[in-house]
Amino acid sequence: MPLEIERKFLVRKELWQQCDKPSGELFRQGYLLTDPTKTIRVRQTSEKGFITIKGISVGATRAEYEYEIPVSEAEELLNHFSGSELSKKRFKILFEGKLWEVDEFLGDNEGLIVAEIELQSEGEIFSIPNWVDIEVTSEEKYYNSNLTLNPYKNW
Repeated sequence: MPLEIERKFLVRKELWQQCDKPSGELFRQGYLLTDPTKTIRVRQTSEKGFITIKGISVGATRAEYEYEIPVSEAEELLNHFSGSELSKKRFKILFEGKLWEVDEFLGDNEGLIVAEIELQSEGEIFSIPNWVDIEVTSEEKYYNSNLTLNPYKNW
């Protein structure tokens, strides 16, 4: 079973804004199923589509199956089958040999910035950039699926 080991952190906005970064990529992301034990997500970028099935998180680990689909099919699934969705701009930053993905959320989640790092094991050691703040890996309110149901603007 393919596993995703991912840790999430809030971002220090003032330091992030000063950071030299590449242009981000716009994501439209919707959920066909949001359940405490599993989610089915569709993601659309300007050039690609993906369907992803994720299991329940245990620590920073969960089962994950992700498949590329035509962008037109991703758009159709989002338009006709998504129960909830969000938009965000993703930046990919390489820091001391590890890839960080930083999401600046848009719409009802505007103002929220979250950094994620995927690891090979839960105990893997990695360096943390100065713009990374507190860890929120186990806080369910920061799960993207939950942000579609209870957006940041409502906190």
